[in-house]
Amino acid sequence: MPKTTSPYEPPLLLRNAHLMTLVPRYLPRDTSLAGLPEEPRLFTVEPGSQLLGWCHWQHDRKAAPTAILVHGLEGSSESRYMRGIAAKAYRLGFNVIRMNQRTCGGTEHLTPTLYNSGLSGDYREVVNQLAGQDCLDHLWLVGYSMGGNLVLKAAGEMGGTQPALAGVAAVCPNINPTVCARALEMPRNWIYHRHFLTELKARLRRKAVLLPGKWDLAGLDAVERISDFDDRYTASDGGYQNGADYYNRAGARHVIASIAVPTLIITAQDDPFIPYSMFTIPSIERHPLIRLVAPRHGGHCGFFQRNRNGEDAFWAENRIVDFLREGI
Repeated sequence: MPKTTSPYEPPLLLRNAHLMTLVPRYLPRDTSLAGLPEEPRLFTVEPGSQLLGWCHWQHDRKAAPTAILVHGLEGSSESRYMRGIAAKAYRLGFNVIRMNQRTCGGTEHLTPTLYNSGLSGDYREVVNQLAGQDCLDHLWLVGYSMGGNLVLKAAGEMGGTQPALAGVAAVCPNINPTVCARALEMPRNWIYHRHFLTELKARLRRKAVLLPGKWDLAGLDAVERISDFDDRYTASDGGYQNGADYYNRAGARHVIASIAVPTLIITAQDDPFIPYSMFTIPSIERHPLIRLVAPRHGGHCGFFQRNRNGEDAFWAENRIVDFLREGI
């Protein structure tokens, strides 16, 4: 699929990338998922590690396609965008599974590890279990930000080996964590950097209560950059040599050329910490199955639009639904 031009039209007041990134997160919307059936599901992805997914099954789940949703850094299955796309995909006729990454959504007790941008094997295993154990044969991976990198990486690693995988959609994926971490640490992005670093530290402290002695927290308060946090804690926990090795190996950019299913990537050219230049590479622009939609505005996973053509204001969610509809 060729690179396309998006009809996205942001409100004038939200053409500032920072306002677009922040404001939509606080605007009122219905995320109740009222009327959707819901049940928990634990996926064992590695010995001793489980992921919690919240499943919304259609009446005949085997006859329906399935969307597996993966959140971003310091999000969870309860994030507003996760619930928003879940409601829309379910109404379209999809089974929907809202996944929690390792330790997220109150699941610190389900794994001895931290989570990281390279754990694409978790989602390959989720796909394999749904295909092999549940006999579901039309599975879609949908991810936001860090989750977008994970689903793209999983699809690239699977190549064409999993026939049940039907397609992938990613919004603002951090396909090159080295570049993204550098951008996140720029002074103009202090508000996001402070938020993520504060939340990561708090999560590590909660994990350390469950696993006393596993991590040395003596210098945690002094860590002032997310790259230092990842170098000291995330990388070693994930089996990487150091932070640089982690950032290099975790990016989907290495395997994106091997994706063998229809893929939609939505990103904004003004995203504050997911630089657009990462996507202007031959493995994306020349890939026959990848559709890149990159409007000038949109911020990081914002994409709030004027109401038009009967749609609500959440443009990226609606484009994902269109993409899913094409594949039914």
